[in-house]
Amino acid sequence: MNHIELRDLDDDDLDAIFEMMRDPEGVAMAAFTAEDPSDRDAFDAWIARQRGDGGVLYQVVTENGGFAGTAAVFTIDGDREVSFWIARHAWNRGVATAALRLLVSREPVRPLFARAAAHNAGSLAVLQHSGFTEVSRNVAYAPGLGRETEEIVFALLPALDGA
Repeated sequence: MNHIELRDLDDDDLDAIFEMMRDPEGVAMAAFTAEDPSDRDAFDAWIARQRGDGGVLYQVVTENGGFAGTAAVFTIDGDREVSFWIARHAWNRGVATAALRLLVSREPVRPLFARAAAHNAGSLAVLQHSGFTEVSRNVAYAPGLGRETEEIVFALLPALDGA
């Protein structure tokens, strides 16, 4: 049985995160990525902004103690939003679903939003299994694909009293 945990980001995680976020298959699945996933300076500047923003909860996902990805909560245009990126070696084993459930349990704000490329069946399934429902679709330029693609926006709504 896999043991999934979330922990704070350490400097020692930066190389693993950079490599994960430039994996061509992961970039194609995520679609809405950095303009140049191989630009380490841009990555270092981006991660420094995440770490320095008190409104961002950026966590490392571990599977049996080893690096398996990242999960984050942040604010965009006044809405709280979650994001997760799981390293390819940990795909299709329930890591993302377990990590997202842990992340959601740490974030009290509802509704809580998430976005995924429409072709990313794995992420769509994770969001749906975690109680998120589709609220809208739009088409936008996806740097990870080099073209426009459909993005689905999901929301995790507040629980109804007595539910």
